[in-house]
Amino acid sequence: MPKHSPSSLDPRSPLVLDTRDLPRRPGALRTLKRVVPAPSDLGVELIFVPEGAGLDLDLRMESVSEGVLVSGAVSGPIRGECGRCLREINDSVTVTIQELYAYVNSTTDATTESDEVGRMQGDLIDLEPALRDAVVLALPTNPLCRQDCPGLCPECGVHRDDLPAEHSHQQIDPRWAGLSQLTRTEE
Repeated sequence: MPKHSPSSLDPRSPLVLDTRDLPRRPGALRTLKRVVPAPSDLGVELIFVPEGAGLDLDLRMESVSEGVLVSGAVSGPIRGECGRCLREINDSVTVTIQELYAYVNSTTDATTESDEVGRMQGDLIDLEPALRDAVVLALPTNPLCRQDCPGLCPECGVHRDDLPAEHSHQQIDPRWAGLSQLTRTEE
């Protein structure tokens, strides 16, 4: 959940939504479609949204009795590396957002903890915390280049897709090497 920030918001920031043209009566609705640059550190260790990459916002801002309900979808590119074979991953992610931002001095503002619901600062909404929560939680902690990725050979480090089927690093103890001859068939 987003936390209330005591600092004032910059209305020119791409992830700050201005609600001045949204009437404060329940049921009033405004849609918002725009592309914004991704903030920094939007991801986890192995996979992330590149900083500055275009995030497509397709949002709905709806006045409700206690504030503004923001809902919709956010999509954008993701980059990273496979957790098994370390190959590069270039993909996209789409997440849904639904967050209530309480009006200042509303009943919700007075009866909830600061981290339970978003807070408006005047007519401004900071979308970044909700966007960050939604995107980061949607990313896999162990991303794969494909579901059946065989990974790397633990002995030589070569991708198993690039190795022949009979690839082996089996080493026979020299004391038992003579016995391995017994299992061979005559050709």
